[in-house]
Amino acid sequence: VMAYSTISQLGYMMMGLGLGGYAAGIMPLTTPAMFKACLFLGAGSVIHALHSQDLREMGGLRKKLPLTFATFLIATLAIAGIWPFSGFYSKDAVLATALASGMAHHDWRLIFPLVGFLVAGMTAFYMFRLVFLAFTGAPRDLTRFKHAHESGPAMAAPLMVLGTLSFGFWY
Repeated sequence: VMAYSTISQLGYMMMGLGLGGYAAGIMPLTTPAMFKACLFLGAGSVIHALHSQDLREMGGLRKKLPLTFATFLIATLAIAGIWPFSGFYSKDAVLATALASGMAHHDWRLIFPLVGFLVAGMTAFYMFRLVFLAFTGAPRDLTRFKHAHESGPAMAAPLMVLGTLSFGFWY
């Protein structure tokens, strides 16, 4: 599921660069470095805890993996472009560039901000779906859930650092 968001971020970079917003095009390169790394490390923490990658076997992990849940949620809020998280600023810069380009030329380029907003909504939808399926509700595999445990300091420390950077990287 998270691999789709990588394609989305690459699309934002190319849209910003292609429309002449070079600074706006670079922002989606730097901010996802924080929240995408946090998301992938969080997924690794979940896989380590459950010994499974199957989302259908997860659920209720918020109670067993509170640190992983908190950092994963912060990174999800960032990738969804929610203010005041770092992803908001990079998406805002690219969408502002796209809107300015379309309005300056009054032509077909107005499609770019519309597609950008649509893609941002789609990204938010499937990433929050991932959070809800993995961390909320009832556990779907009680055997795996019973043995789940939070990762040790070697995995938890980078999650906390990247979660913090996902929140305030552009401040």
